[in-house]
Amino acid sequence: MITVGQKFPEFKKTACISLEKGEEFTDIADDILDNDVDQWTTMFWWPKDFTFVCPTEIAAFNDSFDEFRDRDCTLIGASTDSEFVHLAWRNDHEDLRDLKFPMLADTSKSLAEELGILEPNEKVAYRATFIIDPDGIIRWVSVNDLNVGRNVDEVIRVLDALQTDELCPCNWEKGEETLTV
Repeated sequence: MITVGQKFPEFKKTACISLEKGEEFTDIADDILDNDVDQWTTMFWWPKDFTFVCPTEIAAFNDSFDEFRDRDCTLIGASTDSEFVHLAWRNDHEDLRDLKFPMLADTSKSLAEELGILEPNEKVAYRATFIIDPDGIIRWVSVNDLNVGRNVDEVIRVLDALQTDELCPCNWEKGEETLTV
């Protein structure tokens, strides 16, 4: 699995970004990750659309969208389903209709495979989360098994800690003292 300190892989994928007719899809590429505007990126993956745990996570990330934006962090959701399945799911599921972030479609599974997050039997993505700095370098990775949802507050806490560029003790929260040596 790709890990901390490595450059996030190159990619160009289609994403579902809207329910509005004619505005549903756009292409997203890795060039948004390496930027000169101090924009961080959090990309989180889920196994399958039209499942049970996944929409709880997606809705939780959406509920925290403004917190990511306030931290100059782009939020991208992703799975190995197609952009058309993403669109159908958004139309079908009340909690997904008003998403504020793109749902990336890795239909070829090439990006998930390069990241090393494909479950070996079903070939779906594990619940992986990557925090990527403005230079396109992975600074944090967390992976959950297929049946366990993640904690969005912890993702934000780690993002806050990384953005201090200081030593942060166990259970550190934004606003608390960092360590001095």
